[in-house]
Amino acid sequence: MIWNQCDIGLIGLAVMGENLVLNMDSKGFSVAVFNRTTEVTDKFAAGRAKDKKITPTRTIEEFVGALTRPRKAMIMVKAGAPVDAVIQQIAPLLEKGDVIIDGGNSLFTDTQRRGKELEGTGIHFVGMGVSGGEEGALKGPSLMPGGSRESWEVIAPIFRKIAAQVDGEPCCRYMGPNGAGHYVKMVHNGIEYGDIQLICEAYAILKDILEMQAPELADVFAEWNKGELDSYLIEITSQIFRKIDPDTGKPLVDMILDKAGQKGTGIWTLQSAIRQSVVISTINAAVEARVVSSRKEERVAASKILPQPRARKFKGNRARFVDAIRDALYASKIVSYTQGMELLRSGSTEYKWNLNLSDIATIWRGGCIIRAKFLNRIVEAYQRDAALHNLLLDRYFTRIIKKAQRNWRVAVSTAIKHGVTVPAFSASLAYFDSYRQARLPANLLQAQRDFFGAHTYERIDKPGVFHTEWIESDRKPIEKATQAKEPAQHHAGE
Repeated sequence: MIWNQCDIGLIGLAVMGENLVLNMDSKGFSVAVFNRTTEVTDKFAAGRAKDKKITPTRTIEEFVGALTRPRKAMIMVKAGAPVDAVIQQIAPLLEKGDVIIDGGNSLFTDTQRRGKELEGTGIHFVGMGVSGGEEGALKGPSLMPGGSRESWEVIAPIFRKIAAQVDGEPCCRYMGPNGAGHYVKMVHNGIEYGDIQLICEAYAILKDILEMQAPELADVFAEWNKGELDSYLIEITSQIFRKIDPDTGKPLVDMILDKAGQKGTGIWTLQSAIRQSVVISTINAAVEARVVSSRKEERVAASKILPQPRARKFKGNRARFVDAIRDALYASKIVSYTQGMELLRSGSTEYKWNLNLSDIATIWRGGCIIRAKFLNRIVEAYQRDAALHNLLLDRYFTRIIKKAQRNWRVAVSTAIKHGVTVPAFSASLAYFDSYRQARLPANLLQAQRDFFGAHTYERIDKPGVFHTEWIESDRKPIEKATQAKEPAQHHAGE
């Protein structure tokens, strides 16, 4: 055992933890490691960590003793109770100025609570979003640290160096205090849900309407990856279609059960948006699509009972329709990011984090799952106007939507005619159509609310809050509205 000589320590040697340790070692840092199951530590030490600046430890006391001051201990365990358990073990052994970093997918409110609990001890607590999967952890992830400025200064030299690098810039910037880092990661994952679902819907249209097989699908996505849709997810999609199942000789994607799972961050994103009254309909559609997919047995049974749309052959221009699907995917993707950035802005105001949206888009350009060429456009948009309320109003994105709008509608309407499910495409288009309209049918909605619950309404021709007695005792309507001084408060019925 080498005492007090390791630059950083990491607890939790699952694949992500191991890869982060190897990444740190490759960048010149010495690392102490600990895992609850000693056999895992021993196997790592004898295998991937052999002959590297990695020190295995078998107890928490030994682990803490191996770290240089101020000690930096990173936790990579399952979110929830396991994180609390590790903190309870390690905190009594640390001292003022030491830093605990939670790099898992923790709920940001848990991060806020943990930071508050450690405040009195003088131990810093950092909630850090880590994106990029196994490969990113090893070669350079996108990192979203949240905590005190002081704690960030302590850990910055290590994490800026192990992060992905784009144009000479590390994909790691300070997000803000307490739960800011994990909040940004949560919204990142919500956008990821949207991105993935939109790609799946484009695939469904190509496969079910144009009857494309895997080799042609691979070529289409590879071609799309050369243009505005250039991104990690489009790239791996083209590669997925080329993979052949060794057992059957068929494309592997065709042999995979259509039953999706999720780990909860998408649902957390929806819950946060609901609390803050922010519309994230594309992400919502993506989460719901996974829920519906998980009911495989029900769907199979329903497919034998419920009516299907009339089978029809596509008779249009195939090349033009492929272009329409591409434009619909790009336009919908813009809406998904627009909604995600709006939620980040709202969360920043709600929790007083002062998030820098340009910084966030910058660190998402490399390492993370949603890395994409078009994130440069988002960075530019916020550089033009840091207070931009909605990405669609930036001149670049307005121009793209104007150019893509017709094809967007063609793709969605054709999918609907053929009975192909496109909930995220449809939700994205509906959001755009709602946002661009100066007048929506909510006037009737307000009339209905006032009718059944006396919730009041405003008028277009004069100021004030109004309530109407819509019917007399003999059921004849009363035309005259009576002005109310204050809106009615939550009457029965809503």
